[in-house]
Amino acid sequence: MSSERVDAESKVSGNQANIPARVRRELDIDDGDHLRWHVEEDGSIRVEVVRQQPGTFAEFDGYDGAEATDVTSDHDNWGVDVE
Repeated sequence: MSSERVDAESKVSGNQANIPARVRRELDIDDGDHLRWHVEEDGSIRVEVVRQQPGTFAEFDGYDGAEATDVTSDHDNWGVDVE
């Protein structure tokens, strides 16, 4: 991807810079994505978009087992062997 394709700039304010909407759309940058910055030896900057990964419990619908659970009494017993 050529840096000449996107003609946009932003202003730094309080050590933060906005990503112009045109660049966000072009690179499909979304809320929660991270930007990884690389300063090249010639002084240029390369930015890598690191996509947000869905969380471990993102699609967790809850316990649907055959056994009823009681969180109040079971909470402290998890991981404890009871004889």
